[in-house]
Amino acid sequence: MKDRVTNSIRGAARRLPVGGYVLAGGGSRRFGRDKALVEIDGEPMLARMIALLRGVSMPVKMIAGRGKYEAFGVEMVGDRWPGEGPLGGIITALEDSAKCATAREWNLILSCDMPFLTREWLTYLCERAEKSEAQVVLAHSAQGPEPLCACWRTDAAETLREAFERGVRKVTEGISLLRAEVLDERDWKRFDSEGRLFWNMNTQADYEEARRVFETGQA
Repeated sequence: MKDRVTNSIRGAARRLPVGGYVLAGGGSRRFGRDKALVEIDGEPMLARMIALLRGVSMPVKMIAGRGKYEAFGVEMVGDRWPGEGPLGGIITALEDSAKCATAREWNLILSCDMPFLTREWLTYLCERAEKSEAQVVLAHSAQGPEPLCACWRTDAAETLREAFERGVRKVTEGISLLRAEVLDERDWKRFDSEGRLFWNMNTQADYEEARRVFETGQA
């Protein structure tokens, strides 16, 4: 398990013209402590996600509360609506992308708590987005839509911002207002032989299970 994951993060790859953002502004209330800093396979989750994004996209930035996580060595963008959920972080990322001198049409935005994502899947996701006419490209797994591992077109910011200002907070409700391309099992299953690609860590029990898998190599 360790060698496979390490290769998926650090191996040579063609980086795509897609901006990369990791969402690290959540309160980790259910988890009980800052899950961006817990270690998997000897490395903080936030560091793992940054390395994963660097293998796929350019540039890579972090959405978080100002002054947090400076030691991780990536540009930090302050979440404009801290404590209001991931939709605000996504809008913050898209608005940041729109104003950058090197603005990208597409942005790969990931939650910081998905330890089993692979570079191969993310590369495929970005390549699909580059060919898409949609505003968001995301997978639909056995658990439902996976909006916290998705590619978002920069021009979706205005629609999402207007919805947010009307009180929308669920990411899936925001997606319903956009042109969406949904990738089903036919697209992602070959990247997910162990059934954990989109698994995230909401609780301490989830974290302990992820650690067990990495330490034993058993799904």
